[in-house]
Amino acid sequence: MKKIFLIFIMCISVLSGFSQNYSAKLALLKYSGGGDWYANPTSLTNLIDFCNQNLKTNLSPEYATVDVGSQDIFNYPFVHITGHGNVIFSGQEADNLRNYLISGGFLHISDNYGIDEYIRREMKKVFPEQDFVELPFSHPIYHQKYNFNNGLPKIHEHDGKPPQGFGIFYEGRLVVFYDYECDLGDGWEDPVVHNDPPEKHLEALQMGANIIQYIFTN
Repeated sequence: MKKIFLIFIMCISVLSGFSQNYSAKLALLKYSGGGDWYANPTSLTNLIDFCNQNLKTNLSPEYATVDVGSQDIFNYPFVHITGHGNVIFSGQEADNLRNYLISGGFLHISDNYGIDEYIRREMKKVFPEQDFVELPFSHPIYHQKYNFNNGLPKIHEHDGKPPQGFGIFYEGRLVVFYDYECDLGDGWEDPVVHNDPPEKHLEALQMGANIIQYIFTN
């Protein structure tokens, strides 16, 4: 109950005009397995800045790095995971992530090209009874401050497949959002890193802002 209450208070504080002295902090998830969990160092910083400017959120300008098995994960209402390769959760880590998510936390997974088979395998440890389901374009996560009537924007081509947004639900609540063949994380990075055109950088940030607004208001 303490963990649920803590995350609830953090979420309310972000969008409350009565919490100007308080800043919630987003976090990057560190994992084992050899995958580059650190792949996009400017992503969250740019997303936070965009949200604070355009959603009037009160997010800390600095994000945290948290181990998947650490109790510190309960301090953050939003945790982001990315990478290109292998991901491994131990049994304890999978249990910790599950407890975080069912207690009110939220996980955003961004496919940085190559993480798909590994993250699907590991999330089965977290929610063995659940599968990723594709969200319809009508889902509210696509219709917050910014409308994405065709779902996720296509930021990087990868294999040329259409972008897809998948979710995991727990007791009716979306607890995991996974952008596949989209690469929001790369799109949030400084444009010079990937030479993204301005419109793609903006689309990625706008969709990221929708995710933040959705989890803090639903």
